[in-house]
This record gives sequence, C-alpha cells and structure tokens, in this order.
Amino acid sequence: MRLRTPLALLGSALLVLLGPPLLTTGSGSDTGTQIPGLRFMVPNTPGGGYDITARTAAKNAEEAGLTGDIEVFNLPGAGGTVGLTRLVGERGNGRLAMSMGLGVVGAVHTNKTPRTLADTTPIARLTEEQDIVVVGKNSPYKTIEELLVAWKKDPGKLPVGGGSSPGGPDHLAPMLMAQAAGIAPKDVNYVPFDGGGELLASILGNKVGFGVSGVGEYLDQIKAGELRLLAVTGPKRVPGLDAPTLREAGLDTEFTNWRGIVAPPGLSDAEREKLVGLVTELHGSPQWRESLEKHGWNDAFLPGEEFGTFLTAQDRRVASVLKELGL
Repeated sequence: MRLRTPLALLGSALLVLLGPPLLTTGSGSDTGTQIPGLRFMVPNTPGGGYDITARTAAKNAEEAGLTGDIEVFNLPGAGGTVGLTRLVGERGNGRLAMSMGLGVVGAVHTNKTPRTLADTTPIARLTEEQDIVVVGKNSPYKTIEELLVAWKKDPGKLPVGGGSSPGGPDHLAPMLMAQAAGIAPKDVNYVPFDGGGELLASILGNKVGFGVSGVGEYLDQIKAGELRLLAVTGPKRVPGLDAPTLREAGLDTEFTNWRGIVAPPGLSDAEREKLVGLVTELHGSPQWRESLEKHGWNDAFLPGEEFGTFLTAQDRRVASVLKELGL
C-alpha cells in the first residue's frame, strides 16, 4: 500500500464456523509442491478482488501442472474477518489457504475482531494494483474534475461505494481523496459492500454517486462501456486505460492496494514450506505472468517470512492512517 497525504508522508507499501467438508480429490501426489485436496477460501462474495485472485491462482497452478484440482469457496462476512476466524480455527490444516489483502487488515481494526493476521501463517504477497474511480455510463459526471466539484459542494449527498468495509482499501482511498480535496473524512457518505460484485450492481443501478474498486475487477465493464473510468489512484497512469491520476486532477495523494495468501496457524515446517513453494512456482509460471498482464496487476511477490514482516508493518500503518483520518 502507498499512502501519501498533505498531513504526513505515510510511506510506501501501506464461533469457529462449520463449512463444507474437506475434499481430497486432488489428482496430484503428495510430493514436491503437489498438495492433494488443497482448498482456497475467499473471505468475500464472488466477483471481488480476493475471489478473482484466488480463482486465477488456482486455475494457473492447475494449468501449469503444479498441483491437482484446487477447490475455491467463498465465506463472506464482516470485511473478511468471518473467513479469518474460520481460517484460524483450522489450526494445523496444511491443505487450506485464504486469499486476502489490505481490506482484511483494516477490517480487523474496525471490527475489533479477536482474531488477527498475526494468528495466521503468511504464505506470500502476490500482487499490487491501483484503485479506480468509476461511475455508471449514465452518470452526469464525465470527468474526475466534475465529480470533485459536486462532491465538495455537498459530500453527504454524493455517496461513494466501495467493495470493502471501513479500514479496507476501497474505504481508505476515497477518504484520502476527500482529505486532499478539503473534505472532512467524517463528512464522507461511504457505503460499504462485501466485494466488488455487490458494488458493481449498486454503481450500475445509480445507488451510489461513484465507486472505488481495484483496477482488475472492472476492466471488462469499462471496456464494454457499462462503467465510465474517471481516475486511477496510483502514481502513474495505467497502460491501456484513458484516465488521469489523482495528482493530475489536482489531489495531492496516491494509493495502491495489495493481495496475498495466508494459511492456518500451527503448520509444520514441511507444510508451510510446501505451500510457500507452490506459490513460488506459480509466481514463476508463464500462466501467472499472463494473468498479471490480463488483470492489470503489478507483480509484488513476497514469500514466507518476508510477507509476515510486511503484514506486521501494514497493520501498524493502517492503525496510524485510521487514527490520522479520525476514523
């Protein structure tokens, strides 16, 4: 995550639930990086960034012959913390992993959940991507400048939707935009959705004034003309997309999101190394490289303990940003 605000330079790179029975139908043998019966949990609804990342990673790993079939299932709720609670409750299960990212870090803080990412086994950070500011094709706002004029005039009457709970990337991005535009973050009417799929329906149905989401989630809708892209939140324009950065629009801020994979606690060294090894081989595969380009994801690979160190730093940074924004 990268967060820069006029107030401070925040730096770069910012109950156990019952589920479906474990499947052990994977075709791979239990050698090397092959993990039969491997399952990927997605802690939000289908169509969101975690969902797309998990299903893409599973498909690519299968196509590359790195493992047998991988089952991907969704367990949404509370910004990803329902899934996190389930994951931590699966202590010692080396055949379960969870797709996650900055949104879960924030949700832990805003929901004050007793389970945190410090309770998990870090496997790898995979991607980094910019957020985008979008409106429906019938929106009256043709440019980011027009949107900002209306937002500044009456922020409460122009709701912004995001596919993450408060504290997540789709919440932090518009809050930093508001701060840079001279709007008090507490005056922003933020409407959270449990993933990009639910948010998309709200944008297309004009239920929110504009939406903020990951660039890879809505590329198809943008290209099809269903969504109008007004701006990107990162330091540079996204190749192939005709949209300015927030700085080009006069807002002194930028923001990027990231996603990765964690596993339950209590894994043996061999189980942890096998999962890290699988994702490392995935990262080097041509299938994954093609997916990075297709979805507009930046390669941000960080395996094992390095990812764990990064998660600790992100947790502290999100807490600091939420405090600074008065949230």
